Amino acid sequence: MGVEIEFRGISARAAAQALAVKLGGTCVEEDPHAFHISDTAIGHLSVELDVRHAHPRRAAAAPRVRLSPVGAAWLGTALGGVVPCELITAPLPIDELPGVDDAVRALRDAGARGAGTTWLGSLGLHFNIDPPSLDVDTITAVLKAFLLQNAQLRCETTGKTLATAFLPAPYPNDYVRRVVAPDYWPDLPTLAGDYLAANPTRNRDLDLLPLFLYLYPAQVRAKLPYEKIGSRAVFHYRLPQAHVSDPAWSIAGAWNGWAGVETLAGDRDRLVLLWQSLHERAG
Repeated sequence: MGVEIEFRGISARAAAQALAVKLGGTCVEEDPHAFHISDTAIGHLSVELDVRHAHPRRAAAAPRVRLSPVGAAWLGTALGGVVPCELITAPLPIDELPGVDDAVRALRDAGARGAGTTWLGSLGLHFNIDPPSLDVDTITAVLKAFLLQNAQLRCETTGKTLATAFLPAPYPNDYVRRVVAPDYWPDLPTLAGDYLAANPTRNRDLDLLPLFLYLYPAQVRAKLPYEKIGSRAVFHYRLPQAHVSDPAWSIAGAWNGWAGVETLAGDRDRLVLLWQSLHERAG
């Protein structure tokens, strides 16, 4: 599983240098606002300002507006006090995930901050989880399980605070009802088509656009030619929020929530029981 953690308080350069000192490795500059640290205690790490136009070397970073290196560096500096930075790990075995908390501790010691949200929006904690299989039944079962547990996961992320306003938009109700129904087990092109028709946006708790872009690039790009999507064979879980300022905070709670989704996805009988309960409450 790959992990993405957003934070504020220090620059991408300062964050990368702190990680190299605490976790080992070699720090290499891609541009003034993006750095890569190789051979750390938890493998390859990247730190970057979360603005694609600030990274001019990336061919697909800004398909409609391309800035010169000088212009991109200036833009990144201008937005550095407003836009968060992001720590990105390479895929990690699950038993190495505690090392991510060590990386967060190194960032916090260097001055990184974050309390779930800012006045502009959420400070995200995102997971990129390798599916156990890319067959359609596995993907559909995980999507069903996630939709059935989504309300609980959203509550666990924010409780009843105003931070709910900064969560990704929920899936449309009609789409949820269709997917969680016991007879919804489509073929893979239909699953992708239904998802794109109902969710032509990255702004979902479980964002399947990277996965469908990997499987059906022409279909996704025809619908979303300029959306910032990376082609990855992963479940992109982007609901939780990062609390880098809190010494007691860990990614473990969010991971346990996702693990519950995977457990439910493997239990077809329980999927039906939860659907029946939802159907009865809906009247």
